[in-house]
Amino acid sequence: MLPDTIADDRVRHLAGIVRDILEHSPACHDWDHTLRVWANARRIRELEGGDALVVDCAALLHDIGRPEELADQGATCHATRGAELARDLLTQIGITDPDLAGHIAACVRTHRFRARGGERPATIEARIVFDADKLDSIGAIGIGRSFHFAGRIGARVHNAAEEAQESASYSRQDSAYREYLVKLRHVRQRLLTDAGRRLADGRHRFMVAFFAQIDREVRGEDLLDGASGSENPGADLL
Repeated sequence: MLPDTIADDRVRHLAGIVRDILEHSPACHDWDHTLRVWANARRIRELEGGDALVVDCAALLHDIGRPEELADQGATCHATRGAELARDLLTQIGITDPDLAGHIAACVRTHRFRARGGERPATIEARIVFDADKLDSIGAIGIGRSFHFAGRIGARVHNAAEEAQESASYSRQDSAYREYLVKLRHVRQRLLTDAGRRLADGRHRFMVAFFAQIDREVRGEDLLDGASGSENPGADLL
């Protein structure tokens, strides 16, 4: 469902187009994910400022290239492809000004955590969309998405840190724990806005504690000291 506060018909039209494209995508990067990122972006913009139209459109379009990346298991960069697709979709909703379209496309192109080509978000709007997307990758929702992806590709439920970190993407060892070790535990410190970092704090703490606990359970360590163990096993990792 679209936010009730969306008054711009161009944004509502774009949301409908993106929904049709992503509605049946795998749940890690489907329309629900885009809705959450959009909500995050709108909240950060309230706190940080920035152009509302640019943020709305870029947040909606940020994963538009994801279906192609998923189809070829990462050979396509969804951020780069998304920026290319964005211009045509923006034309469809009546945004034809090349500078405005280019600004929105740049936000899409630079939103990726593992950036290819070295380009970084250069505007407040691009930084907002970057942070909004990263917020959905951490905390409880980030954990859920990580396990969903791991299950979809047939990865293990959990593995040792050494196995996880030495493995490749889309492999049997590409577990939720690998995603945490390689990416998720570093997200908070990579956020680009003050508001984004503040909003990330609670999610980060929960995520650290969760992965510390699942690692203890798999090793059986919680059975040895569970009666007197720490109530917050991840505290030393925060």
